[in-house]
Amino acid sequence: MDEADRQLLRRCRVRLVSELQVAELWDALLSRELFTRDMIEDIQQAGSGSRRDQARQLVTDLETRGRQALPLFISCLEDTGQGTLASLLQSGRQAAKQDPEAVKPLDHLVPVVLGPMGLTGKEQRVVKLDPSQPALGNLTPVVLGPEELWPARLKPEVLRPETPRPVDIGSGRAHDVCAPGKIRGHADMAYTLDSDPCGHCLIINNVNFCPSSGLGTRTGSNLDRDKLEHRFRWLRFMVEVKNDLTAKKMVTALMEMAHRNHRALDCFVVVILSHGCQASHLQFPGAVYGTDGCSVSIEKIVNIFNGSGCPSLGGKPKLFFIQACGGEQKDHGFEVACTSSQGRTLDSDSEPDAVPYQEGPRSVDQLDAVSSLPTPSDILVSYSTFPGFVSWRDKKSGSWYIETLDGILEQWARSEDLQSLLLRVANAVSEKGTYKQIPGCFNFLRKKLFFKTS
Repeated sequence: MDEADRQLLRRCRVRLVSELQVAELWDALLSRELFTRDMIEDIQQAGSGSRRDQARQLVTDLETRGRQALPLFISCLEDTGQGTLASLLQSGRQAAKQDPEAVKPLDHLVPVVLGPMGLTGKEQRVVKLDPSQPALGNLTPVVLGPEELWPARLKPEVLRPETPRPVDIGSGRAHDVCAPGKIRGHADMAYTLDSDPCGHCLIINNVNFCPSSGLGTRTGSNLDRDKLEHRFRWLRFMVEVKNDLTAKKMVTALMEMAHRNHRALDCFVVVILSHGCQASHLQFPGAVYGTDGCSVSIEKIVNIFNGSGCPSLGGKPKLFFIQACGGEQKDHGFEVACTSSQGRTLDSDSEPDAVPYQEGPRSVDQLDAVSSLPTPSDILVSYSTFPGFVSWRDKKSGSWYIETLDGILEQWARSEDLQSLLLRVANAVSEKGTYKQIPGCFNFLRKKLFFKTS
């Protein structure tokens, strides 16, 4: 949505919230693909679920729906007999085109506070009442201006969470004790994970590779598989494990999962344990190998579950955990003051999941594909290592990343959101070994995510 449409929508917000008949709009919004069904369900559940709360959320979300959102919305109003509001918005758009100054930003509008007569604005800020004088009574300041600029104390329906206390991610000495209780309860701040089971979790574990691939056996990976199978069952997921899949069978398993109906579920998880490499990409770096030595890009894996490939997961968090190398560089680290005694020496049982980087040939139509790639939404991809570097796995205890992830989930998943958990994982893994490794993630989640642990 361009700036002129956005400012017009905000100028008309109070009237739209007051008069909009949202119940008559849903079918029209769906037919014009202005919102998905899951988005509409989120709007219907906004606040107390009243017409006014739904209208307020609809107007807010409309700003995020692209350049044609306002004209499409106007046509929806016309189709549902709300011609007065449609005319209001249409005339505002025409006026803005003829005279850009007709739609001024809200920054130019300053609320005016009216208090006791005879006091200027400056005097109101510095005046101190004499305790010996009679009180002014229960006079409430009157604020003139757009509703969204009213002071928060005059709008009790606006939820403003308390500023959380600092979180000590590494040591575990302190955390925001109010976060789970206060944030989990607000649908606009945290994803709702109420369904039981919470969702599907697919684990692909590639250990044995064909000789022609040149890839070694990933000894210790079965330990990683067993740990995460147990952990995600504990987190209320339905876990399915696939072992030793070729690249084609990996894609088939992922496609089969995407074609399932996830509407009654709240979340989805993919875990891939394999050898990996760098790869050409537009959004998500890296690739993982099938047992036949053919690679599948992380980007392709993620996009299997986009809005068009898996519509029943629209608006729901989709999590991808990748234990594989991002390349073949070994990170020697740099000297810092010792902060932990958890580091361990790299021994003969530690090995990387790396293969050399190979730039694949670009197909003729790849540039055309760029314009059709969906914007990532409600997606988090957690990598075991920084792109370009190896990811270490111990033959006896499993990979550093999975071992740490499992322990952090067990200890902290009851009280912390996913992003905080992954920061703990990154900090703990970075302190291990002679060679260094640090996990990272591409986070396109819109809200905080708290796992279901009871």
